[in-house]
Amino acid sequence: MPTKFKPVEEQLAYLKKGVAEIIPEEELKASLAKSLKTGTPLRVYLGVDPTAPDLHLGHTVVLRKLKHFQDLGHTAVFLIGDFSAMIGDPTGVSETRPPLTREQVDANAKTYLEQVFKILDREKTEVRYNSEWLDKLSSYDIVRLCSKYSLARMLEREDFRSRLSNSLPISVHELLYPLLTAFDAVSLKSDVELGATEQKFNLLVHREIQRQYGLPGQAILTMPILVGLDGSRKMSKSLGNYVGITEAPQEMFGKLMSIPDNLMWSYYELLTDHSPQVIEALKKEVADGKSHPMDAKMRLAQEVIGAFHGEDAARKAAENFQRVFRDRQAPEEAKIEKLPRGPARKLMALLVDLKLITSKSEAERLIKQGGVEIDGVRVDDSRKEIDFSKPAEFLLRAGKKKFVRVVVE
Repeated sequence: MPTKFKPVEEQLAYLKKGVAEIIPEEELKASLAKSLKTGTPLRVYLGVDPTAPDLHLGHTVVLRKLKHFQDLGHTAVFLIGDFSAMIGDPTGVSETRPPLTREQVDANAKTYLEQVFKILDREKTEVRYNSEWLDKLSSYDIVRLCSKYSLARMLEREDFRSRLSNSLPISVHELLYPLLTAFDAVSLKSDVELGATEQKFNLLVHREIQRQYGLPGQAILTMPILVGLDGSRKMSKSLGNYVGITEAPQEMFGKLMSIPDNLMWSYYELLTDHSPQVIEALKKEVADGKSHPMDAKMRLAQEVIGAFHGEDAARKAAENFQRVFRDRQAPEEAKIEKLPRGPARKLMALLVDLKLITSKSEAERLIKQGGVEIDGVRVDDSRKEIDFSKPAEFLLRAGKKKFVRVVVE
């Protein structure tokens, strides 16, 4: 039975949210019109090399766009580059990415799928592996594939040009990478391919190779790179500025609340389904002083976390953040340390003994900066002693996040 699709302009408006570029937009529009007329879904794919076991929010930007096509009734194809991951894609910087073993690829692919289905509908997603067809290519097939693209055009790629000008090596297999992954698009007979802006060169090669094999040539949608928690560089695990989608809700919440205020609007655009009009209205409320930036950011964090851990877990994470960071109360799960009665103990030494601080000099500095509290009262005297001669209980805070409930028995 043919699928019933929404009007083309309505689909296009939904799909364009957060997109960096559509190449070319008129072709995508024409494909949507044909799909509407025939009731045949477009084949839309995203190819991912499983180079690491875990996904972070940066990876989900393009995945969410694939979900948008899926929401509209089109066929979402999630392609795992198990063959291409073992080749090693050019990194886009200054050196070759090391290839992975079959065992590493298989393990990463399994973890990827578990996480991908937090976003995509498992029942409606077509999962493919490019080893299905790339493993079967003969040497003749590969030479024939190489004949369909010129070396001059391949060396137009920015990182290749940069490496050539700096006398840095380029391996021949790196030149093969975009051609072999282009064969993915040929084999899948895709109508649309998705990718990040940094993958634009490869995506254009894929489109051209499709035409060389007698196919119409897919449309391309590129998505912006998500800036990391530092507010300046792309989100990356190696840079430590990432939010993993399998991290604990409270950890995710704290990380998201640490982003610069001006960055949260791109997060709203790329990580939520709010319309541009809703986001602009919220942005105006903050600019006019009608809403506090922290409240807008808490709403963002709760929505993002809810998508991966459920609304209840997201709400609890928000409540915990409110309690600890805004109300200066201890988290519900504050660690309890039971200590024996005895002579008075110096606060600096106690902070070190409880592993809240690594050294007495650091403890002294934190106390002088106003970063230590006992039962919510700031301690200013670094020489302070605490009475341990009788039973007592108090809440000790060091810095913003470290709490211990001390019980003297």
